[in-house]
This record gives sequence, structure tokens and C-alpha cells, in this order.
Amino acid sequence: MKTNIPLLVGLRYTRARRRNHFISFISLISMLGLMLGVAVLITVLSVMNGFDQELRSRILGMVPHATITEQGGMRDWEMIAEQVNQHEDVIGVAPFINAEGMLTHQGNVKGALITGIDPQYETDVSIVGNHIKEGSLEDLEGGRFGIVLGELLARQLGAIIGDKVTLVLPEASLSPAGVMPRLKRFTVVGIFKVGADLDASAAYIHINDGARLFRLGDAVHGVRLKLNDLFEAPYVAWRLASDLPGRFYASSWVRSHGNLFQAIQMEKKMIGLLLLMIVAVAAFNIVSTLIIMVTEKQSDIAILRTMGASPATIMGIFVVQGFLIGLVGTLLGTTLGVILALTVTDIVSGIESLFNVQFLNENVYFISYLPSQLRWEDVGFISVAALVLSLLATLYPAYRASKIQPAEALRYD
Repeated sequence: MKTNIPLLVGLRYTRARRRNHFISFISLISMLGLMLGVAVLITVLSVMNGFDQELRSRILGMVPHATITEQGGMRDWEMIAEQVNQHEDVIGVAPFINAEGMLTHQGNVKGALITGIDPQYETDVSIVGNHIKEGSLEDLEGGRFGIVLGELLARQLGAIIGDKVTLVLPEASLSPAGVMPRLKRFTVVGIFKVGADLDASAAYIHINDGARLFRLGDAVHGVRLKLNDLFEAPYVAWRLASDLPGRFYASSWVRSHGNLFQAIQMEKKMIGLLLLMIVAVAAFNIVSTLIIMVTEKQSDIAILRTMGASPATIMGIFVVQGFLIGLVGTLLGTTLGVILALTVTDIVSGIESLFNVQFLNENVYFISYLPSQLRWEDVGFISVAALVLSLLATLYPAYRASKIQPAEALRYD
């Protein structure tokens, strides 16, 4: 029975109707603070996971996971694509031609990254075909010199479907009038919008038009790859390039956009740490609750000691009591946090409709809604951390209770 004394007495103290309402109030505040801290932490991390997922799907849906290029241009890209496509980690291959230039229309000038693509293969490696607002990606036909613009780029140029835009290449050519930049007029056949900075800088032309424009003949700059695991992209691309006969070079999204996602992960960790401090403050409110309880129960402690209870038994009683407060607060907070994480998108949308406001303007942010992605590993970590902090908060008051001397406690009783 001795091993059950801390649990039985701790449960009795927790369930008992206390005469000191101040202690009950402090216990309730500790429980509610822990509940709110856990719920807020789960909700905020879920929202940040949602933003991370949206960025990853939109930006990395447009940017190739990896590219393989060949010095001097890749002439047998079909054969290389067939060989690369046999790798178990590769789920899509498409040829490409890349160049930088300036687009002009009605006096408006904007720099752009021009990508020559084959619409037949591009959907295997990119989501651009799923985000066409006007026109169609299939309207890019070799020899017609059509162009698909990002929505912000088209807006800045003042161009719409059917307009002619002029591509100015950073390459000079001799003419009877002297040295002139290379110019080519394109017809806008499509406008896409993915809700990222690529909307203001990306433009697509047919790969055959790109080969003629950049005087590549039958060659392309390389092939773009879509992989099963994008975080393995640097390793897979390097291994594929090494296995190919000839001088091939590999690159991946980590080089071009890795810093962005590292910054997002760092921001998530820092915000999680700051919010965990709120949980810690709420958990350590248990300290004040238990210290007051120990002071009130000195005579009870003294009687238990005189009946043979050891200091460890006394310590266990208050550890159980404080841990139960933390357990209830954590369970309630976890339940509330999971519910909020699963419904926060609808809740924010309802508030926007009710009060006719918009928290996320799609002209400023890349999305117009609040995303949320609940990850159970985050829920598990937060719950365990809250329980551990609650347990640690009980140790000092419980230790003080175990050091109470029966004679001193009963002197004035």
C-alpha cells in the first residue's frame, strides 16, 4: 500500500473541495494558461506548416527539382531523357532552354527569365499548365512565336492575350545601321498565375522558337527533372550526371531557392521556441499553486510523517497533484489546438465574410487564405514538452514539502 499512498493522497487533494478558494483560483489559472499555451502553439505551427507547404508546392512546382546540362548544348536530349527516366527517383523529364532578356510593350520595359519549353513534356515537371488564367499552354506552337507571361509581368507590361511584345536579348548584332540589340516580337497566347514571385519574372516560349532565337539548331540547354523526394535532389542529380557519358553538369533547387526554405524553417523554429516559453510560464505557475498548498497542508504532512511516511512519499504526493494539473491542461490544450488547426482556415474565412475584411490580400501575399497543415509529430512534441515542464515545475514545491519537520509543523496546532 505504501507505493500507492502518493497517488491516492495526491488524487484526494486534487479532487477535494478546498476551503482556500485562492488556491483553487491559482490552480485554475495554471490549468487554463497551460491549455491556451499548448493550443496556440499547435495552431501557429500548423499555420506555418501550411505556408511552408503552399510555398513548396507553388514555387517548387514551377522551379525544376533538378537540371542536367551539357557544355555546348545538349543535342541528343531524347536519348538522355530516356536514360534518366529509368531512375527510380525520377518521375518526369522535360527539355528546356533558358535565357534572360527584356520584354517591352507600349513603352513599358521589364526584365524576364525566358524559358523555352515543350508543352507536351512540360506538364510532367511543372504545374504551370494547371495555373493558366487566360489562354492555354498548348497554344505555344513552334514557328508561331507565342509567349506565355506571368500575371504580374503581363500587368506591368500592360499586355493582354493577343498583344505583341518585343523580346530584347543582351546580345548585339551588326546591321547596316550599326550595332543593334537582337529583337524578336512575340504574341501573348497565355497568362499564368501561381501566386509567387515567379508571376513577375517568368515567361515561356516554345522550345523550337527558343532554339531558333538563340541559334542552337537542334540542341537544347538541358533537361529538367521532377523527383519523388525533392530533398534528395542534389544527390540524385549529381549521380545521374556522373552516370551519363560525356561532360554533364547537375544543379538543383537547393542552389536557387534553398535559402528561402531554410529561412522558413528557421523562422518556424524560432517562433515555436518563443511560444514554448509561454507554455513554460504557464507550467511554472504550478509552482506557486503547490507552494501555497504545501503551506496550507503542513499539519497533514506532519501527521503523515509521524505515521511513518517517508520524505519520498510526501514528495510524491505533491508531484502527483501538480502533474495532474499539467495533464488536464495539456489534454484540453491539445484537443483545442487540434480543433483550431483543422478549422482555422474556415474560421478566418467566416470572419472575413462576416465583417467584410480581408486579412491576406492576394495582390500582396501569394495566397488569399490562411493555410493550415496539422502534423501529428508537432502535436506529440508539444504535448510531451508541456507534460515534462509540468513535471519539472512540481519538483521544488514537492522537495520543500518533504523537508517539513513534524515537530515544527505541529508546534502551534
